[in-house]
Amino acid sequence: MIAELKPYAEYKESGLPWLGQVPGHWEASRVKNLARPGYKTFVDGDWIESPFIRESGVRLIQTGNIGIGLYREKGFRYIDEATFQSFGCTDFQVGDVLICRLGDPVGRACLAPKLGVRMITSVDVCILKTRHDVVPAFVVYVMSAPQYLHWVGSLVRGSTRDRVSRSMLGGFMVILPPPAEQAAIVRFLDWANGRLERAIRAKRKVIALLGEQKQAIIHRAVTRGLDPSVPLKPSGIPWLGDIPQHWEVRRAKYLFREVDDRSANGSEELLSVSHLTGVTPRSQKNITMFKAASYAGHKLCCPGDLVINTMWAWMGALGVSTHAGIISPAYAVYRPRKTESIVGVFMDGLLRSRPYVSNIICRSTGLRASRLRLYPEEFFRLPIIHPPADEQQRIVESIQIETAELNTAISRLERDIDLLREYRTRLVADVVTGKLDVREAALRLPDEAPPDADASDEDTVP
Repeated sequence: MIAELKPYAEYKESGLPWLGQVPGHWEASRVKNLARPGYKTFVDGDWIESPFIRESGVRLIQTGNIGIGLYREKGFRYIDEATFQSFGCTDFQVGDVLICRLGDPVGRACLAPKLGVRMITSVDVCILKTRHDVVPAFVVYVMSAPQYLHWVGSLVRGSTRDRVSRSMLGGFMVILPPPAEQAAIVRFLDWANGRLERAIRAKRKVIALLGEQKQAIIHRAVTRGLDPSVPLKPSGIPWLGDIPQHWEVRRAKYLFREVDDRSANGSEELLSVSHLTGVTPRSQKNITMFKAASYAGHKLCCPGDLVINTMWAWMGALGVSTHAGIISPAYAVYRPRKTESIVGVFMDGLLRSRPYVSNIICRSTGLRASRLRLYPEEFFRLPIIHPPADEQQRIVESIQIETAELNTAISRLERDIDLLREYRTRLVADVVTGKLDVREAALRLPDEAPPDADASDEDTVP
């Protein structure tokens, strides 16, 4: 069905620098003119300071909850009803358009989610209540188009964070077809996104299964060694069990020391610490977090250093770096006391194995799971298996051979997912900018249930 789509019969110049030609019957409108009569163009969110944050009550939606075209569940923050009343907060309803005027990218939007509780937004999120002849989901699709976001990004201002004012955001131009056509476009894109998302989800499930198989290989090798005939002994660690007789168990403080070297100007390569990939250059990852104006004062990291994301260690966000660069000042850097006695890749696999991650959770402290932190004093108490260095190297080489085919399969599936995402982005952009006519296709669509919300792809638009 998608392959049968064709352009419109007649086009005209849109007059918009980011768009070019559009179907002849489409019209341009300022975002502020999409607002329902009787409402402000945008309703600003509210400034809520940390002392007023609670564990339940009125839900606070923040900029981090808004992705490109979708709501992202990233933490739970609330205020109580009394604070809501005293601050004169503005609540909103399911289906209203939430637009970010801060972050990367500026101007991204999503539909207000159905959470079953009253909702407000933070001050850098604007609420758009659309006119009755404007389909909110169509507006979100338009604001998710790469051409639109790139154009908005070229206009932003701000010294440390990209930000646009509410008036500037309201002055941006978008293009609108007639209401019935907006609904047809939304129906078609919802259907297409659902099919693509199911394909992505299926590939992710296969990746997860291959990852479990890979972890099982790594776990067996780093905790039992390569020779099954070697006599075992109790490790003295209840959560680990027996280990080869000639291996040692040493507290982390005897193997590592904490270092806190800082960058003078922040010009070094910026590194990221992930529970999936360990320590990797940020340039290799699709990260949409705020970019600092300067990275001077960030911590330096050298090859062989163990880097732990203090806040996310409980998820396995740590690893031994193979790169030189800089990391967040909030992370911890531990350097081997004797570099010749530790093979970095072995230690990386050991500390990111399930038994160690589970124990790190036990050693982390905080009021709730999403706020757990692993502090140095607890890390230094961690018992670490320590085979001879030459055996560590042989284990690493064996793991690389045994997991080579799994890595190849995972990389192929990840590439497939990237291609599906690229195709989805292009399809959305071509449809909402009028390059493809989906009106007839939308009429022929079957009714399909949307994918489960908890399994949706992170980059999916609504």
